[in-house]
Amino acid sequence: MKLLAIDTSTEACSVALLNGSELLHLDEVCPQQHSKRVLPMVQQLLTDSGLCLQQLDGIVFGRGPGSFTGVRIGVGVTQGLAFGADLPVHGVSTLAAMAQAAYRLHGATQVIAAIDARMAEIYLGYFALNDRHLMQDLGAEIAVKPEALTPGPFSGGCVGVGTGWQTYRQLMLASNMASQSVQIYDDILYPSAQDMLQLAVPAFAEGQFVLAEHAEPVYVRDEVTWKKLPGRG
Repeated sequence: MKLLAIDTSTEACSVALLNGSELLHLDEVCPQQHSKRVLPMVQQLLTDSGLCLQQLDGIVFGRGPGSFTGVRIGVGVTQGLAFGADLPVHGVSTLAAMAQAAYRLHGATQVIAAIDARMAEIYLGYFALNDRHLMQDLGAEIAVKPEALTPGPFSGGCVGVGTGWQTYRQLMLASNMASQSVQIYDDILYPSAQDMLQLAVPAFAEGQFVLAEHAEPVYVRDEVTWKKLPGRG
């Protein structure tokens, strides 16, 4: 199986390539530089693996939630590459990818993943490890005020990952979630394409990849209310 994964949904730009048992990945924190960096990163991994785009079986993309612009860049780049090489695509949740990283790096089995959504909100998802060692969502991903959190579906302790915990740690811990024991891992702030590949492999085997024109972003917060600046009408 040969799969390429791309994620530009947060401040990080991440690309990974699975070539059989070989996994290559590049992760860079490069705010507002994704459109310049992502294609050179893809080309570097293809060159390092000795593959060309047409030899791949499919392309995986970070479908969100995250930065609206970043998510759109990831979907657009994926569609462009997939159209050119006639490849199917598959979207993976950015929150699920961070939860999967918590299992990969720390053996976590219950994870609350949170991305700073700006405007005093976070994108939030609850995940638990299934019998295939993959993180599975325990409900819809939401946009929520950090002080409005509830304990969630877990019994016992869990792990917190993502920039939401970094930005709003005290508010989140002081919310109704306070009854839940949460261990926060600051080494997992952004989703990584390598974890998206882990989640996408069974999806490919089960025929869940789709044509490039059906690639869909997931914004979670579809309507954005912008505060008017002083002097603006």
